[in-house]
Amino acid sequence: MAYFSGNLPLRNSLKQTIHVFWRLLPLLTGVLLLAAMVAQLIPQLMKMGFFGHGAWSDALAASGIASIATGQPVVSYILAGELQKAGVELLAVTAFITAWITVGVVSLPVEAQMLGLRFALWRNLVAFVFSLLIAWLTVALLHAF
Repeated sequence: MAYFSGNLPLRNSLKQTIHVFWRLLPLLTGVLLLAAMVAQLIPQLMKMGFFGHGAWSDALAASGIASIATGQPVVSYILAGELQKAGVELLAVTAFITAWITVGVVSLPVEAQMLGLRFALWRNLVAFVFSLLIAWLTVALLHAF
């Protein structure tokens, strides 16, 4: 409404948004390319024997890998299915899915620039811990019923 009354806050906001996006574009491109490269490494990590050392060590490994290889939820379901076919325990698979979606080590530079480094680090740390907690609760509830 302010745009039509002669004031130009909408136009100024649009200019600022485009300026910020243009400034972040190289960083966003790098993050997307790095995430795509890391996602290609996950099947290789499975073949190298990163899993199969116990439920909690597998869960930590899966959460760590997923934290680095941030991606879309749909991709995490496919990779989780592959992990399960390879014999990885449900605790690790659930931790993988949760960390894949919530933790973002690859996107940390963008997040730190937009929200501040301290906040970005704390958010990722809390999300990592909660990915393990949620995985444990999921498995416990599935076995309870």
